[in-house]
Amino acid sequence: MKRRKLKISFKFNYLVIPFIVFAVAWAGSILTQKGMEWYKTINLPVWTPKGSFIGLVWTIIFILSVISLLIVWNKVKRKNIFWWIILFFVINAGLNLFWSELFFANHQIGWAVFGAGLLEVTVLALIGLTSRVAPIASALLIPYAAWVGFAMYLNYIIWMMN
Repeated sequence: MKRRKLKISFKFNYLVIPFIVFAVAWAGSILTQKGMEWYKTINLPVWTPKGSFIGLVWTIIFILSVISLLIVWNKVKRKNIFWWIILFFVINAGLNLFWSELFFANHQIGWAVFGAGLLEVTVLALIGLTSRVAPIASALLIPYAAWVGFAMYLNYIIWMMN
């Protein structure tokens, strides 16, 4: 009877990609904390989710994004579309931080609506691009698109109320 050897493959990107994504999340939380005192003073709709719920949703979104990006990085051939996907992930990370900077750090509620719109465009572009080459990676980003759409609407209502 032949014994099979268990081959365990470790890839460095299993550490690097989560580190980068969670560094973005951490930086966003720092920007958010800058504006929390201000946030408590503005008018919010009664249906605004509690901060703990928002934090939980973002944690789930970042975990799903890590998994999506790992799938792309490890399964998609290094062709043109791969590099477009990576570029949109990078742009998305920057826009995610940009929104936190606009809304919480600079209190630019109106400009933050615009920033949220750009963020939504990048998430939808990622869903479209990944659907061609990694459908599971694409599906993992759908909650992100739904949440950013909701957040953009909430941001707009807050802008109108203030």
